[in-house]
Amino acid sequence: MIEFIDVQKTYPNGTVALQNINLKIAQGEFVAVIGLSGAGKSTLIRCINRMHDITGGQLNVDDVDVAKLKGKQVRRFRRRIGMIFQSFNLVTRTTVIKNVLVSFVPDLPVWRKLTGIFTKEHKIQALEALDKVGILDKAFIRVDQLSGGQQQRVALARTLAQNPAIILADEPIASLDPLTAKLVMDDFKRINKEMNISVIMNIHHVEIALEYADRIIGISKGAVVFDGKSAKVTKEILDAIYAGKANEMKSSSEESSAHV
Repeated sequence: MIEFIDVQKTYPNGTVALQNINLKIAQGEFVAVIGLSGAGKSTLIRCINRMHDITGGQLNVDDVDVAKLKGKQVRRFRRRIGMIFQSFNLVTRTTVIKNVLVSFVPDLPVWRKLTGIFTKEHKIQALEALDKVGILDKAFIRVDQLSGGQQQRVALARTLAQNPAIILADEPIASLDPLTAKLVMDDFKRINKEMNISVIMNIHHVEIALEYADRIIGISKGAVVFDGKSAKVTKEILDAIYAGKANEMKSSSEESSAHV
């Protein structure tokens, strides 16, 4: 359970990123966070794993007050939360399996960190994670030889290897073509359903958000303006979220699909 209680986030320069956020997200939900650039979507997601600290209210994950965690507590807490970025954050000049094995580094004794020697169990877990996203055959290929979609799957496998309860995804398909984006979204959906992992995704593609997510949270100017089932989202609701730009967003999405 993730719970925001009157959460506020104001940056040092005075910018109000989040205001009066009250949300509850149950284990196993697939949630898409939508809204204009600068609306607060990324900030909302990054507060969950303490990449950003809140400046007011309370944020609980499984009854743990996230803001009160310190030092090693934060690192242990983050082990339960996977993070997927638009830029993949991979070491492209090394192999796929080595990128996945990186997820085990925080728990290794110092000598293993220095030598880069992993246990047989870690290697098996890494290969199993690659198998779950359908790229086991790429395990010993260098990352820079993979397509963008395959690289995003490596990033997803790296996250799965740490056995997270929650996956946060910050624009995970923004740099992918429409066909590849659909394949990656299929992976997210399957993992969400088969492994009961909560997925909270910040996404610009409205049509894809409505197709894959069970729940939509609409953010505008740092505030939640819609929170409900995807099936309940109407043109009027999108207009409210995008301040009248819903038609523009939809046409852009349809135009992209037509180019596949």
